[in-house]
Amino acid sequence: MKTEILSNLDNPQQLEKLYRDNKSAFRQAFNALYPQLNDTRLAEFWHQRLNFDRDEVFSINRSELIFVLVAALIAGTCAKLPQILSIDEEFFYTRNLGFLVFPFLSAYFIRKNNLTAKTIAIIAGLMGMGLVYINLLPDNPKSDTLVLSCIHLGVFLWATTGFAFTGGNARDLKQRLGYLRYNGDLVVMSTLLLISGGILTAITIGLFNLIGYDIREYYFQYIVIFGLPAVPLVGTVLTQNIPELVQKVSPIIARIFSPLVLIMLLAYLGAIVFSGKDPYNDREFLIIFNALLVGVMALIFFSVAERAKATSNRFEIMVLFLLSVVTILVNGIALSAIVFRISEWGITPNRMAVLGANVLMLIHLMFIASKLVKVLTRDASLTQVGKSISAYLPIYWGWTAVVTFLFPLLFGFE
Repeated sequence: MKTEILSNLDNPQQLEKLYRDNKSAFRQAFNALYPQLNDTRLAEFWHQRLNFDRDEVFSINRSELIFVLVAALIAGTCAKLPQILSIDEEFFYTRNLGFLVFPFLSAYFIRKNNLTAKTIAIIAGLMGMGLVYINLLPDNPKSDTLVLSCIHLGVFLWATTGFAFTGGNARDLKQRLGYLRYNGDLVVMSTLLLISGGILTAITIGLFNLIGYDIREYYFQYIVIFGLPAVPLVGTVLTQNIPELVQKVSPIIARIFSPLVLIMLLAYLGAIVFSGKDPYNDREFLIIFNALLVGVMALIFFSVAERAKATSNRFEIMVLFLLSVVTILVNGIALSAIVFRISEWGITPNRMAVLGANVLMLIHLMFIASKLVKVLTRDASLTQVGKSISAYLPIYWGWTAVVTFLFPLLFGFE
C-alpha cells in the first residue's frame, strides 16, 4: 500500500480509489508515510481527512423523549387492561398484541414526517378497522380463521406502519426499501435493549433477594409490562436519531448470516432425504418448513436492503443468488406439499392461506433471482433488485388483508 500511495501522490482520483478499496490499510500506510510528505498540500489534506477527531455528540430531542415516555405509559397501560377491566388474558393478547406496538410506531413517524390530516386519517382508519374487527370475531379458540386473522393482522399493521414511515408516499420505492432497512436495524437495536433489560432485571431481582425482598411479581407486573411495549419505540428513536449505533452492525450481520444460512439450508435439504420426514404427510413438519421459508425470505430482503446502499462484491451477490435459488427449491417443495394435502383432504382455511402466501413468495423469489442474475452479468445494479423487492410489498399487504378480514367470512368463522 505504501508504494501505491507514493506512486499516486500526483493523482487525487487514484488516491481516492485506493482509500475506498481499503480504508483501514490506506490510513495506516499513509500515517506511516506522512512524516516524509508533510511539505505537500495534498499530503496535508489527506492527513487532516484521515485523522480528523470529531466529537460524537449523541443527542435526542427533548420533545421526542417526552413523546417516548408518554407513549410507553399509554402502551403499558393498554397492556394491563386485562387486569384493570377483568378481561380474559388469552382473548385480549392474542387479538390485540400488535396494537401495543404498531400504533405507537405509526404515531412516531406521523409526528416525525409531519403528515397531513388526510394521511393520518387513512392510517388511523386502517388500524381502527383492524382493532374493531378482530375484537368482534366470535370467541372460539379452536377457530382456524381466528388464528389466521390474528397472525395476519400483525403483518397488516406492520405494513400500515410502513405507510407512515414513507410519509404517506407509498409509491416511493426507495422509501419502501428504507423501511425494510429500518426493520433490520430495529431488530438489532431491540435485541440489544432486550438483552440489557434482561441483565438489569436479573441483577435487580437478585439484589433485592439478598436483603430479603422478593420483588419478582411486582417487577414483572409494573416494570416489565411497561418496558416491553416501549422497546420497539425506544429502538426506533435510537435508530432514527443515532444511526451510527447500528449502521455498521447491520451490514456485517447480513454478510455473516447470508452464507451461513445458505450452508444450513443445503445441509437441511440433504438431511431431509435421510430423515424419513416429509412435508406431504407430516403437518407439523410442513409448518416448520414454511416458517423456515419465511425466515429466509426475510433475510434475503434484509440483506438486499443493507447492500443496496453500499458497494457489494461479486461473492456477496453470488451468495444472495444461490440463497434465492435454494429458497425457491424449498418453496417449491412446500407448495407441492400444500397442493398434495388439498387434493387429498380438501380445502381448509389454513391450507388456502399457506397456498396463497407460498405462490406469492415463489413468484417474488423468481423475480429476485432473475434480477440477481442481471447484477452478476453487470446488466443491472443491486439497487434495482431492492426496487423489485419494494415494488412487490403491496401484494403481500393485500393478501394479509384478505386473510385477516375475508377468510373468517368466507369460511364461516370455522
